[in-house]
Amino acid sequence: MSAVVFDVGRVLIQWDLRCLFAKLIDDPDELEWFVTNVVTEQWHHQHDEGRALADMVPERIAQFPDHADLIRAYATRFNETVPGPVPGTHELARRLHARGVPVFGLTNFGHEFWADFRPTQPIFDLFTDIVVSGTENVAKPEAEIYAIAEARFGLPPQQLFFIDDKPENITAAIARGWQGHVFTDAQRLEDALSARGLL
Repeated sequence: MSAVVFDVGRVLIQWDLRCLFAKLIDDPDELEWFVTNVVTEQWHHQHDEGRALADMVPERIAQFPDHADLIRAYATRFNETVPGPVPGTHELARRLHARGVPVFGLTNFGHEFWADFRPTQPIFDLFTDIVVSGTENVAKPEAEIYAIAEARFGLPPQQLFFIDDKPENITAAIARGWQGHVFTDAQRLEDALSARGLL
C-alpha cells in the first residue's frame, strides 16, 4: 500500500501575501512594490527554513523603517495571507483517508506560523503525521527534509506518492526514489491518484 504525502501551500491551501497587505495598502502599485521588495516570498522563506521571527522582523524593519507597522503585521496576522482551501484537494484527502490510504504532510512552513495556523484547519486531523520545515530547520528541496520524512513516516521511499506545486521539490523527491506529481489542479491530481489505484 502506498501512502500519499501532501504539500500544504498552494496544494491544500491558497496562499498569497497580497491577501493580507491589500487590507493595509490602498494603492495597487504600492502593494505590488511592497510584496516584491519588502515582505517578499523569498524573505518569508527564511522562516520556512527555521529562522525566528524575532530575528527576521527587527532586521527587516531596520532596512525599511518607514514600513515598520506593515512588517509587524506580517508576523502577527499571517493567517490572513491564507484566503481559503485550494478547490477540490481537501475532498481528495478525505477520500484517500476513507479508503484507508495513509495521508501525510511535508510542508515548507514557519514553525511559529504553523502553531497558529494548524488549529484552523481540521483537514489535518486526517493526517498521520506532518513534517514542517521550520520545525526541522531544513526546507524542501534539501535532501535532508525528505530523509526526515522517510524516518517519521516509517515507509520506504517507493511507497511515498508526493504532491507538490513546485517541480524542484518533486524532482528532489524522485531522486530519493519517491513517486511524485507536480500539482496544477485537483482534477489532474485525482486522475493521477486513480491511475495508481489510490482512489
